[in-house]
Amino acid sequence: MSCVHYRFQSRLTYDSLQFEGLNISAGELKRQIMRSKRLKFCQLKISNAQTDEEYTDDALIPKNTSVIIRRIPTAGLKSSNRRFVGHQAGRWREPSPRADPSLLSLEQLLKTENLAEAKASEEDKLKAVMYQSSLCYYSSRAAAPRRTSASGRAQGFPAASCWRWTTQTERES
Repeated sequence: MSCVHYRFQSRLTYDSLQFEGLNISAGELKRQIMRSKRLKFCQLKISNAQTDEEYTDDALIPKNTSVIIRRIPTAGLKSSNRRFVGHQAGRWREPSPRADPSLLSLEQLLKTENLAEAKASEEDKLKAVMYQSSLCYYSSRAAAPRRTSASGRAQGFPAASCWRWTTQTERES
């Protein structure tokens, strides 16, 4: 079995790819690397580690060669990095006033039970969903009844030995 040692430009260690024969085409090497590393939506550039010679898809790479792989995004795909939501065509978008006065405001949406049928912008609906989902969590935590004794202190705690709630009288006896 022959092998080619490869590493991605961002990595320090080499991996090996085994194949049959004296050499492998660069295109076949790319396909096998993409399959083994489960890469999608990118192209690979292969260059020799010692000479920095770039291989084309039909070039043959001899066995026991060390190569460096560079990932290149496929042309036509949009970036999934969406840090600048308000950024559009090099300019910052100013928040526009509501074009349709019949749309519900965010305050009204927060009180609406059925957000799917509410007449509002999708952005406001998403904000309302996020607010309502967190409201349920925080309101249940704040409204949870606490067991207190006549002195005003918490009455029970989980016992370490049996993992059940004990009271002050059970601990004293």
